[in-house]
Amino acid sequence: MISKELLEILCCPETKADLVLDGNFLVSVDKVSRRRYRIEDDIPIMLIDESEQLDLKTWKEIMLRHNKPVD
Repeated sequence: MISKELLEILCCPETKADLVLDGNFLVSVDKVSRRRYRIEDDIPIMLIDESEQLDLKTWKEIMLRHNKPVD
């Protein structure tokens, strides 16, 4: 599990946007990039080439689930 302290200092390597913890993923709050980074064995894989770009609908659902703005 990612600690709250670590989550507070991590950011999206592409946009420097904040991240939210969603299951075994870290998701960027940046609406343009919508990057999702997986977590393996409690280690976030923060490589852009290894990330996934979410479709807008999925990204909005995740942001709303975490009380983040979507507009």
